[in-house]
Amino acid sequence: MARLYFRHGAMGSSKTANALMVEYNYYERGKNALLVKPRIDTRDGESVIRSRIGLVHSCRFVDELTGMEDDEIAEYDCVIVDEAQFCEKSDIEFFVHIVDDLDIPVICYGLRTDFQRNLFEGSKWLLAWADVIEELKTVCWCGRAASCNTRICGGKIVKHGEQVFLGGNESYVALCRKHYKEENLG
Repeated sequence: MARLYFRHGAMGSSKTANALMVEYNYYERGKNALLVKPRIDTRDGESVIRSRIGLVHSCRFVDELTGMEDDEIAEYDCVIVDEAQFCEKSDIEFFVHIVDDLDIPVICYGLRTDFQRNLFEGSKWLLAWADVIEELKTVCWCGRAASCNTRICGGKIVKHGEQVFLGGNESYVALCRKHYKEENLG
């Protein structure tokens, strides 16, 4: 029986690396996994998923997946979604369809909350509907578990702005809740 997975973690918790490793595991076993990401994620170029440690693989976009016929999707043994926080409710509903009606597992990786600690739309619906919810861990500079995606600019913490601002280590750091609240970057 297939399941819908939501594997979330703060920035730097190796979500993308994990997604690419899972795809490789399927490949090694002669299985066909489909990697997808939302079209909004253009940091590494179109049709590419790249981890911070250098793993890279081609991918398709979520809107291409949702436009596929069921028999096309049935050619895959698994669907792996990176940056799932950027998905819309209708995308998550489609993932549920893939799991429940086509019996194909869907593994979603993404952030749970934004830099203001608010849920993203995709994360909200994954938390509501996923069969399995797992947290990928990372640590704050102090050694505590880091769960806050902290936006930074010019060495200072940013607490206001648009929810979506694409960036990497130059724009975000993971902090524990205490240091996020104190605005303490260490």
